[in-house]
Amino acid sequence: MVYTGLIRARRARQQKIKMAGESKVEPQIGDLKTIDAHPLYTPANLQNWDYDRDVGYPGEFPYTRGVQTTMYRGRLWTMRQYAGMGDAEESNKRYKYLLAHGTTGLSVAFDLPTQIGLDSDHPMAAGEVGKVGVAIDSVEDMERLFAGIDLEKISTSMTINATASILLALYIAVAKRSGADIRKISGTVQNDILKEYIARGTYIYPPHQAMRIITDPDTTCAKPEARPSRKLRSRWAMPSPTLKRRGRLDWKLTALRRAFRFSSTRTTISWKK
Repeated sequence: MVYTGLIRARRARQQKIKMAGESKVEPQIGDLKTIDAHPLYTPANLQNWDYDRDVGYPGEFPYTRGVQTTMYRGRLWTMRQYAGMGDAEESNKRYKYLLAHGTTGLSVAFDLPTQIGLDSDHPMAAGEVGKVGVAIDSVEDMERLFAGIDLEKISTSMTINATASILLALYIAVAKRSGADIRKISGTVQNDILKEYIARGTYIYPPHQAMRIITDPDTTCAKPEARPSRKLRSRWAMPSPTLKRRGRLDWKLTALRRAFRFSSTRTTISWKK
């Protein structure tokens, strides 16, 4: 008798599922109104469906089966460990240790002064230098951070937002100093300034200007023809005495402005030729 009850319950459930698959539900508040949502999808929903167009093959557009032909059987995913502490030399030792023990990429943690654009000797940086990440004040610090690491082979993820454009520019300058082809270097900057306003609070500029700044690195890095200015290296390598007196952060910001042409009406950075 219990068995018969189970059979009836199963049939009722199958009928309910079948009816649900043929029905539509009204989009809830906040849903995209252009999407007709079904509570259940069955082969009956695959009318006018084309395998090559809608699914495709691994490594081919639209990449629903993976961006690589053999996926992780042919190339493992990048393995990183979030790391950064003290000064650049100490963090560099940690990175080399991690790479020697199996990691295949780097994930850089910066201290709070670096995250909000303060030098390590700034009064407001007292007690925070090198505490939750590595302290970076100049291109020389960045060079020490990646000393002995092949930036063409090792991709770098940098958890940085308000000063992301500055740290990215420093990273490019270091790559050029080491002789790397910047078209072969890879990695990411977090570059998510909105969450700084609603969560962490490590923002520098007003929202409108900050949103403008974070779009510039994205637009620039997306250009296959984008190449750093030949002056980018020299601007950081040989700062003027005036810039030295004004402080390292002002030096970095001024060098960044000189290296890039910023437009007040466009959201792109164009590399100087």
